Parts: sequence; C-alpha cells; structure tokens
Amino acid sequence: MSEGALLELRDIEAGYGPFRALFGLSLSIEPGEAVALLGANGAGKTTLARVATGLVAPTAGEITIDGEDFTGAPAWRFARAGVAHAPEGRSVFASLTVAENLILSFHRRRGRQGVGAGLDQAYEIFPRLGERHDQMAGTLSGGEQRMLALARVLVESPRLLIADELSLGLAPIIVDEVYDKLSAIRQSGTAVLVVEQHVGHALELCDRVVLLDHGATGWEGPTDEAADVVVTQMFDTSGGGTRG
Repeated sequence: MSEGALLELRDIEAGYGPFRALFGLSLSIEPGEAVALLGANGAGKTTLARVATGLVAPTAGEITIDGEDFTGAPAWRFARAGVAHAPEGRSVFASLTVAENLILSFHRRRGRQGVGAGLDQAYEIFPRLGERHDQMAGTLSGGEQRMLALARVLVESPRLLIADELSLGLAPIIVDEVYDKLSAIRQSGTAVLVVEQHVGHALELCDRVVLLDHGATGWEGPTDEAADVVVTQMFDTSGGGTRG
C-alpha cells in the first residue's frame, strides 16, 4: 500500500457479467494530486472510474480510502468519504430548470438551509448557469449541460473529484473553460483524477499520467515524460488512428 494515499486501488479486476474490463490494475492518488488516466477506447478508463466511486464492485482486489477498506462498499460511502464522480455524458434532468437541478442536488446533501448558499457558489463557479437559471436544462448547449453537471459536485468541495471524459463532444472554447475550473478546484486542495481520451488539457493539468492498455497499466510516470509514450501507445503511428 502507498503510505498516505487518499485513494488506493490494488490488483483490481472488474467487469460486466462475463466480460472483464480490468485485469489486476493498481492505482493510488495522494491528497491534492492530479492524475491523468489516459487510454484508447475500450481500455477500461470508465470502468476504473466507476470502481473508484463504488458504482461497480470489483471481482478481485482491494480499495482503500485513507487506509480504510472500501472494497465492495456502496457508492454513498465513497461520496460520504469525499469522493465525487462527474460521469461521462451530460447527466442532467432535462425537464427541470438549471436552478431546479441544483436545488435537488443541494437539498439532498445540505438540507433546505444550505440550498441558497449552494446556488450562490454554483453561479460563482459558472456564471453562465446563473444567467440561465430559469432555462430548462435540456435546452442548454452541450457545454452548458456539462457545466451544470460539474457544478453539482464542485460546490461540495470534494476531497477527490473523478472527472470522466470532460471534453467529449464539447467545443474547444468550452473545454478550455471547464479545465480552467478544474485547475482552480485543484489549487483549492481537491485531488483530481481526469479520465480522458483527448490528452492535451489533461497533460497540462496533471502531475502524473497512468496509461491504460486493454484493462491493465501500460505505463505510469510524471507528465513531463508522458508525451512520447502517449503518442506511441495510444495512436497507430503508421495510420494516425486510435487503437481499439
């Protein structure tokens, strides 16, 4: 085990029914650290994110938070320990307004008295949400829906944020804005695990890179040593395509 690790996954195997996605994978994240989890489609990134937040139980291996065993624990225990998950996709209630989406989340976590302060913080993090507070979430742009999903978890100042494919389907200017917010929350002391297929912003944000290859660790090291490895292992250098 890594001494002082906030989250540690050790020798994890996991999958869906008969299909295995992770094969003996180990990963640790220190308090305040930013780690990029990279890999081609099908490498196991999203499965690892779900295991790390209690949404998928491993079939083998061990999970600890602050040294305490969380293997097989329900997702609410991970959340209570300060692990927040921003899943891939937009993850909003389309038929509710921006404000209603936020109120629903904050009321559940903070109680009625904490809703007002939560809304103020959400609109400070993403002012565009404040401008659209009465708009139905389903009519927001893809980037705005991503901001709404992120605001619901960022307001809680998690100890660890696991962000899955933040850049997927977003315009470059929106990706820049989202990653600026990630950088700010990281500076506030939150550890970040960024799960990405598109690597540029993740390499700028993070200290360390873990590159997955077919459900196992293909390479791990500091960001400043990662660029050549990522290009070699994630892309077919003869044809430029992503490996399946």
